[in-house]
Amino acid sequence: MSGLKTGNDARKAFGAQLARLRKMRFGSLRTRIALLYAGLFALVLGLVVSLAAGGLSRFGEASAARDLEANARVFDEILAARARQMGDQAGVLASDFGFREAVATGDEPTIASALASLETRAGTDTAFVLTLDGEVLAADASAVPSPESLWTRLDAGQARGIIRSPRGLALAAAAPIEAPDLIGWLVIAQPLDRAELDRLVELAPIALEAQVVETGGQPAWLRDASPRTVFEREAEGERLLYHTSDLAVLEDGIHPRLVLRHAVAQSLAAYASLKIWLIALAIGGIALAVWISWKVARSVTEPLQQLDAATRLIGEGREVTLKVETDDEIGRLAESFNQMVVAIEEREREIIHVGLHDGLTGLPNRKLFTEQLANTLARRRSGERILVAYVDLDDFKMVNDTLGHPAGDALLRTVADHLREDLPDALVARLGGDEFAVLIDSIDDKANLGTIADSLQRSFDRPITVNDQSAACSASIGIAVAPGDGADGITLMKNADLALYRAKHEGKASYHFFEPGLDEAARQRRQLELDLRAAIKDGGFELNFQPLYSLREKRLTGFEALIRWNHATRGRVKPIEFITLAEETGLIIPIGEWVLREACHQASTWPEDVSVAVNVSPKQFASSGIAATVLSALSASGLAPSRLELEITESIFIADVDATLATLHSLRNLGVRIALDDFGTGYSSLSYLRSFPFDKVKIDRSFVEDLGTSGNGHAVIRAITTLAAALGMETLAEGVEDVAQFEVLEREGCQNIQGFLFSKPVAADAVAALLRDGAGYQRQLRA
Repeated sequence: MSGLKTGNDARKAFGAQLARLRKMRFGSLRTRIALLYAGLFALVLGLVVSLAAGGLSRFGEASAARDLEANARVFDEILAARARQMGDQAGVLASDFGFREAVATGDEPTIASALASLETRAGTDTAFVLTLDGEVLAADASAVPSPESLWTRLDAGQARGIIRSPRGLALAAAAPIEAPDLIGWLVIAQPLDRAELDRLVELAPIALEAQVVETGGQPAWLRDASPRTVFEREAEGERLLYHTSDLAVLEDGIHPRLVLRHAVAQSLAAYASLKIWLIALAIGGIALAVWISWKVARSVTEPLQQLDAATRLIGEGREVTLKVETDDEIGRLAESFNQMVVAIEEREREIIHVGLHDGLTGLPNRKLFTEQLANTLARRRSGERILVAYVDLDDFKMVNDTLGHPAGDALLRTVADHLREDLPDALVARLGGDEFAVLIDSIDDKANLGTIADSLQRSFDRPITVNDQSAACSASIGIAVAPGDGADGITLMKNADLALYRAKHEGKASYHFFEPGLDEAARQRRQLELDLRAAIKDGGFELNFQPLYSLREKRLTGFEALIRWNHATRGRVKPIEFITLAEETGLIIPIGEWVLREACHQASTWPEDVSVAVNVSPKQFASSGIAATVLSALSASGLAPSRLELEITESIFIADVDATLATLHSLRNLGVRIALDDFGTGYSSLSYLRSFPFDKVKIDRSFVEDLGTSGNGHAVIRAITTLAAALGMETLAEGVEDVAQFEVLEREGCQNIQGFLFSKPVAADAVAALLRDGAGYQRQLRA
């Protein structure tokens, strides 16, 4: 490689650069490499050899001390891990319902059997129960320390430590027995005898001796040593390293220590032969360094000089191409350099494009759209308007869920193509997900903005086929127009987003222009969301209960739990206001969990033949762990699963029917009852009744209201009750407000009634009074 292929100016500059480098013979890179590497190796290896002799011994001693200290930590961790393992095993038995019942009732055979099984599983030889009365329940109570020596530590919350045992000191772990209050402690212990310590020593990388002894049994020099430090002591002409650790105790009156001992001579023996090897390596290394330095200097420096000159020219912005003359590494380096120059230019162009465009559709991204909007606003002339539209595809998630994400991507690309075709003079961008933005400028003051919005809406009216399947593609559009709705890009885009939010809430597949009131509505919505989060955190909700009356049993058989929110400044907030917001923000999940737990807690205080019904929102149902949440609420309250009824709507089936049915069956397996709410309002209600055996069908209040206005209202009720009876399901009519409706429902075979005819929802403390007066309902209705 000798020359450069470039213009005359570049060639002259490159030649001058090489000439300057060649004049510096002694100070050239070749000489510096040879001298630097040879001198550096000689200096380093000489220092290593001179210092190694004295340093090896100190290093060996320090290494042995570190190893001893590290092994001490390992011993402590192993003992702690073993104690935690024993504690976990004890905790499993202590939380077992049967075992707690046996301890509570003093069932000694069951306790003895459980303790024997625990000793076998845990690999221990001592397990006993210490009751709050100071009684010891164990196969051999004589092997157990006195309860008085254990109470102080257990009461202080300590659950692991050392105790005495017939075989010496032992590692013990305790677990509380609660039913649900504390009734005693379950303790298991494993002796730390010689065999156990020898097994731990085998895990150490150095030779050790380990002992666990009480402080009183140690010599004075060892007893007075600071714990968790390594110190040296000579005994019988041998240097020994010691390390002591104070161990946690579970029994008063003992002070055990873990003592580790290591002989220094064993560590230093491994370093004796290193001195000879270091000297030999130093001599060979210096010779090798001199030879390699010269070879590297001669083979590398000349091409590097040319590369250096070429790099400088590239840094000046000139075009340079190295001439490839060989096919070795240097030649390949020159070729790679040329390819790098081309790749840098190409990547710069790609980076600029990727940074400003969406990878899926090729449309401009948010950054480019924002920049273009700012530029357009800056050059807007008087009398011109600029329209910004935010577009959000309706129910796009359903396309992904039903047809798959590749189909969703294909749909987005098709939508982008349609927008480009229909709006050739507009700037169309994809902001992310299923959101697009459209910028139309130079709109005359007299132009009809509604016509422009209609043409934009029609772009989504085309039928779209993805993977030979028809995909619905409507869109909600929010529109803001400058200068009236904002003079800068940030304000204009924010207002278009507010208009989009209103369009989606007005029924989707429509557009909405920004109005000043939307900004205030958004502020109020945000404040309501903040208040809602505070209410969740501070417990600002309460439950009311509406009675459920059984026509067959002629009594109140349950209550439906209804959430209420008494705001500190706004007063009582209607559920329709904050429940809708909670659904949109995802706050319905923690709210739903609270309602479930509180409803089970309240119902646990009612008679055992009275149940509670709780509504489960689709978003709460779709969240992972709904079955675990229900089980936790039942366990915490002690409510029988058969007394809990979960009310769901058919909208839970929309996303994934198989997953929904699996969740319903898991809930049914817990023993709770499942009711289908608002039956008859959806187009798929009948198919869902065939898919899952619901316990109850709730007839929507709209059918009950029709009993007084529609001639076929009786027939509808009769059809529903007949269908439910054929499928083995109960029926409940909502919204019953007068005796005439009651009589029709009773005559047509409806089994349960709910509505203001009996009672409005009442506070939890009024449930007892309703239950007392429930027997008079039938007499009142018949009067």
